[in-house]
Amino acid sequence: MADIGAQVAPNDLVELGRIVSAYGVRGWVKIQPHSAQGLVLRAAPVWWLAPPAPPASPSSGSANISKTPALRPHAVKQVRPQGSTVVADLEHVGDRDLAESMRGYTVYVSRQYFPKAQADEFYWIDLVDCYVFSEAQLVGVVTEVVDNGAHAILRVNRLTIEGDQTPSEGHVPQPLLDAKGRPEEVLVPFVAAHVQHVDIAARRIETDWPLDL
Repeated sequence: MADIGAQVAPNDLVELGRIVSAYGVRGWVKIQPHSAQGLVLRAAPVWWLAPPAPPASPSSGSANISKTPALRPHAVKQVRPQGSTVVADLEHVGDRDLAESMRGYTVYVSRQYFPKAQADEFYWIDLVDCYVFSEAQLVGVVTEVVDNGAHAILRVNRLTIEGDQTPSEGHVPQPLLDAKGRPEEVLVPFVAAHVQHVDIAARRIETDWPLDL
């Protein structure tokens, strides 16, 4: 098998979780998946790991903040769910002390390894940046999807746009700000009772959720 350490990181990597600790005495790692992404972690044969970014020094301004930590691929030798976490035996680890030193590493997976979503199922990463509409009026854009334990919730930054409500190049919506100049947001339950249509290709979500709640 060729050394995957020589591979160049693909441009379709998606962040799916973080290593929270070592697991067992044989160098396994324990990962806390972001949202419900454990299935994708278990399906991917290769994970790309990035160490925590060092804090920027006061004298360096913002130069260090935008630096992307070096990514290193690790073949997944064994993986299984462990409660709400995922545990894995990764190539080039195999030692508890080394596994423990990887606490805080970010786990990325190439999009090519995502299992095909079932009908009426969506990967949360695909919902981010979708525009939300209510009765053909633009509500805003999804900035995050969170889990309240019962279902997913869309965090939507409010937007306003004149005329044609469909955003396009040259027809860009503007943030809707509150009295203090802060972006307004609305939380929309991502459930069938309030989300009538999702079109990932068109980046469009339609809802009847009351916006004044």
